[in-house]
Amino acid sequence: MRRPKLPKLSRPRLSRPRLPRRLLPRPRLPRTRTGQRRAVQAGMAACVLALLPATWMYTVTGDRLRTTADVPRTEVAVVFGAGLWRGEPSPYLAHRLDAAAALYRADRIEVVLVTGDNSREDYDEPDAMRAYLTERGVPDGRIVSDYAGFDTWDSCVRAKKIFGVDEAVLISQGFHIRRAVALCQEAGVSSYGVGVDAVHDATWYYGGAREVFAAGKALLDAVFEPDPRFLGPREPGVERALAATG
Repeated sequence: MRRPKLPKLSRPRLSRPRLPRRLLPRPRLPRTRTGQRRAVQAGMAACVLALLPATWMYTVTGDRLRTTADVPRTEVAVVFGAGLWRGEPSPYLAHRLDAAAALYRADRIEVVLVTGDNSREDYDEPDAMRAYLTERGVPDGRIVSDYAGFDTWDSCVRAKKIFGVDEAVLISQGFHIRRAVALCQEAGVSSYGVGVDAVHDATWYYGGAREVFAAGKALLDAVFEPDPRFLGPREPGVERALAATG
């Protein structure tokens, strides 16, 4: 008996996986000496532009940095917000406020302008800063709140245009203080900066790295002088606080 012929099964063809096409061409170095020289010049120009903001900050601030022990006596100190933890000043902000309280107790300042973010009802940096200072001996009448200090440039412009501050001691961390002084100088506030100590933790390293990019924005702010996010009418809080000191 013959076996029935079975149909031949075709062997499946295995298709090769298609590799994704390159979205961008692979960079190639110029082959000519002229092209290579231009590439080097372009790289050098990019480095100069990257360093320009930091150079500007160091030039503008010059010898304007001090400590709580040797800062000149000034009527007004400005403390910049640095975040809240569960409604209380963050450790970084607490260090800034501690320095302001120490300056007040040493009779180096008379009024403290606390400037921070109050863009939401559940987030109020200035009031938290005020409460912290009063607990450490600064009278409530010597504290003035700026609720629209959304960034450093806004705080400096508002200190000048809204609160009438012409001269101030600025208090912040070391990685931020040069930018604060440079921007306030450009905004018309003659400033000295006090850079407070801080633990070199992840936040400190983040802040230092952030300053590299923030310096570029600061230079643009100084050149183009944009209006703050919120300006508003003139507020006499600083003048009243100084008048109350006699």
